[in-house]
Amino acid sequence: MKRRLDGILERGDGLFDGFFEWLEGQYDPDSGGFYYARSSRDSGEFVPDIESTAQALNIIERCGLTPYLTEDMKKGVVRFFQSRQDPETGYFYDANPNMRQDDVMVGRALGYSLRALRKFGAEPLYPLPGSSLGDAASSFPDYCQSPEAYGEWLRSISLANSWRGCDRLCNSAPYLAQMEEEKREPFLQQALSYFASIQNPETGLWGEGAPYVQISGTFKLLTFYSKFEVPLPRTEQIYNALLHALRHETASDMCYIRNPISLLSAIHVPMTEQELTEIAEITLDNMARLKRTDGGFSREIDHSPPAPNVAQVKKGEYYPDMPAAVPIGKGEVEGDMNAGTQAVLIRYSLRQIAGLDEQMLPAAKVWLSTRLTSADG
Repeated sequence: MKRRLDGILERGDGLFDGFFEWLEGQYDPDSGGFYYARSSRDSGEFVPDIESTAQALNIIERCGLTPYLTEDMKKGVVRFFQSRQDPETGYFYDANPNMRQDDVMVGRALGYSLRALRKFGAEPLYPLPGSSLGDAASSFPDYCQSPEAYGEWLRSISLANSWRGCDRLCNSAPYLAQMEEEKREPFLQQALSYFASIQNPETGLWGEGAPYVQISGTFKLLTFYSKFEVPLPRTEQIYNALLHALRHETASDMCYIRNPISLLSAIHVPMTEQELTEIAEITLDNMARLKRTDGGFSREIDHSPPAPNVAQVKKGEYYPDMPAAVPIGKGEVEGDMNAGTQAVLIRYSLRQIAGLDEQMLPAAKVWLSTRLTSADG
């Protein structure tokens, strides 16, 4: 059984041939950032964006390549993120003005930017939201004014699409995390009490939608629980729901492939070797369908979504009050950074679940050796 698992994982590593050459092609030395996809760069209609740049850095770090970044590249990355901070609000914004109207994008950009800057020993140029003089919470959302207002806001979020709804719920976590512990506690209890009241006792999942949509929403809530070091409830039921989806549902989005694996990495449920092997084989077969000829991976089966911020709600699905699309690519059949970072995470997570060492991707070793050889020459 172990030999079979090793063979499956080895074949999975072969999916990354050409991937690091693709990644290198997304870098823009002028801005210090990374493009979302090849069409983003080649069309001349887009610029590198916050999320794609942070995801590229996550790939580089996870694959053990950070020590090989040049000083110019490190300085460029710092310059990129610092240039995206708004001096008035302290938030980090992309060029498209519609990005500012998407609370999920704004919250993610704040977290991404801070982590990236601190990774390279840098800080924001301006005070962060909630840290300015005067009322410290003045730039927080209105629901942070009191635990009661927060509870009311939580209950107002539609879970008609679990993935989008739970993403919105989790977007409150960074604000709670900035509160002093004594002030945070009643807010946290509002959230945990509400989440417990709406969790499906049979599946352990939250919200509505197709099974992979509910699994993706549950993964989003996992990030909330993890941020405050609270165990995710009903992990056995969640595991059974994951197995059923993997065996019977079609994974048409890289997130539908990655989110079950990220949940499995976190909930630590016992599984048999046969189940682990089955999970790895299904996962990597699904991932292979999203590999593209340019070396990258597409987020969706048919193409890379041009605006990932609205890609959670698929054709034929509905979610109220969706924000305006924020296009960052042309939506071609091509590799994109969103899918790329997830593919790398899937590979390393499968090894972690199997109890194997991290072991650098062979494709990363090959790419690195060619770069080091050219530098020496």
